[in-house]
Amino acid sequence: MKSAISSTTTLLSSKNLSLKLHLNHSPLSRLPSSLFRSKSNTHFPSLLPRNNSTHNQKSQIHTPIMASSFMPEQARAPPALPLPVPPVTKFKIGLCQLSVTADKERNIAHARKAIEEAAAKGAKLVMLPEIWNSPYSNDCFPVYAEDIDAGGEASPSTAMLSEAAGLLKVTIVGGSIPERSGDRLYNTCCVFDSDGKLKAKHRKIHLFDIDIPGKITFIESKTLTAGETPTIVDTEVGRIGIGICYDIRFQELAIIYAARGAHLICYPGAFNMTTGPLHWELLQRARAADNQLYVATCSPARDVAAGYVAWGHSTLVGPFGEVLATTEHEEDIIIAEIDYSLLEVRRTNLPLTKQRRGDLYQLVDVQRLKSDS
Repeated sequence: MKSAISSTTTLLSSKNLSLKLHLNHSPLSRLPSSLFRSKSNTHFPSLLPRNNSTHNQKSQIHTPIMASSFMPEQARAPPALPLPVPPVTKFKIGLCQLSVTADKERNIAHARKAIEEAAAKGAKLVMLPEIWNSPYSNDCFPVYAEDIDAGGEASPSTAMLSEAAGLLKVTIVGGSIPERSGDRLYNTCCVFDSDGKLKAKHRKIHLFDIDIPGKITFIESKTLTAGETPTIVDTEVGRIGIGICYDIRFQELAIIYAARGAHLICYPGAFNMTTGPLHWELLQRARAADNQLYVATCSPARDVAAGYVAWGHSTLVGPFGEVLATTEHEEDIIIAEIDYSLLEVRRTNLPLTKQRRGDLYQLVDVQRLKSDS
C-alpha cells in the first residue's frame, strides 16, 4: 500500500515542479504568495514529496481515495453553510410570463392582474420577468427608470408589488425594472415578503454586452451600471439567491449562493432569439444540477414587432437538473410545486459537497470573508 501511494505522489510532485516553473514565468507569479497558501499549510498535502524507496510495482493496489482526504470543506472559503431548515417543505410557485408594451401604466396593471391570478391558483411565491414595466431598450431605460429607494409616486412599479404582496399574502420576486439612483441607472430586482416589506434589492451584476455579427448586438453598459453585491434573502418560502438574466451565465455566482445555503435561485431574464434556443434551458439545468437546488426563470412573452425579441420559455428546474415545468413563448402563468425535501435526497444520491477537491481548488466568497472579519 505504501509503495502505491509513494509512486503516485512522486508523479504528482514532478507535475508540481513543472507547474511551479510555469507559474514563475506567468502573471500569477506576481500575485502575493499568500493567495496560494492555506492557513494550516496543509492545503496541498497530496503534492508533498514522500519517501519512494519502498516502491514495488508488483505490490501496487489501487485503493479508492476516501472523500475525507479531499478536504471538501476547504474547497470553499469560508466553508459552505449548512442548508437551513426551510419555513415550508412544499409550496407552489407562479411564473408570470408577461407581454410588455410601451405603456407603463398598462404594464403595471397587467402585472398586478397576473400576480392576482397566480395567487388565486395557490402560488405562495410569484415571479415576474426581467424589465417588465418597460421595453427592453437602452433608449427606454432612462425614461422608464424609477427611484426605488424614494418609493411612492417615484416608484409606481415597486409600490404596486409591495401592495399586492401584502394584500395577497405572497412573496414576490419582482422581476426587474430600470432603477435610477443618483446619476446612475441599474437593472434591479426587488423581493417583497407577504407583509409587503422590501426584503432585498438585487442589481444585475453582469451586464449584457454582446456582439454576434449578423445576429444580435446589445450593449447594456451604454446606459446601465453593474451591481456590486450578490443577493441572497430569507423569505417565507425559503432562502433564495437572486440573479438577473446574464447573471445565469456565471456559475461562480450560483456556487456562492449554494454555499450560503440557498434552496432556490431565481433568474428573471429575457434571453433573445439567438442565444435563447441554444443556452436558456441549458444554463438553467446546469446551475440546478451543479448546485443541487431549484432554479426558476421568468421571461417576457415574445413580441416579434419589438426592437428586442425575447425567447420566452419561463421554466422551473429541479435539483437533479430536471425540467419540472415550462411554457412556450406566448403569455402564460406557470403554476408548479417546489418540494424542498428533494434537496437532501439528491444530495444524498450524489454527495457532491463531500467530494469537492479542497486539496486542489478553492472558491473564495470575498463578501462573506469581509463580513466575518
